[in-house]
Amino acid sequence: MSQLREYFEKSKTDFLMFSQTICAYCSRARRYLESNEMSFTEINLDLHDGLRKEIVLETGHKTVPVLFDLRGGEAVFVGGSDHLMDYEL
Repeated sequence: MSQLREYFEKSKTDFLMFSQTICAYCSRARRYLESNEMSFTEINLDLHDGLRKEIVLETGHKTVPVLFDLRGGEAVFVGGSDHLMDYEL
């Protein structure tokens, strides 16, 4: 099983966010989710070798944050911070 799929299955929150240590857009997404009272699991890609490449191959999304909606029982790729602002919470 891929690392990405394992995170989907392990996370018991509304959203899964992949971020990096220094990332203004990640902070923006974090604040947005918190202000809308959405629970999320955050995975720092700086600490997980190879995971970023797997995410790019799976989604085509090359920047952080990378967000997935886990509320429907199946992971739905949301996109980045800008996509989240337009996403139906």
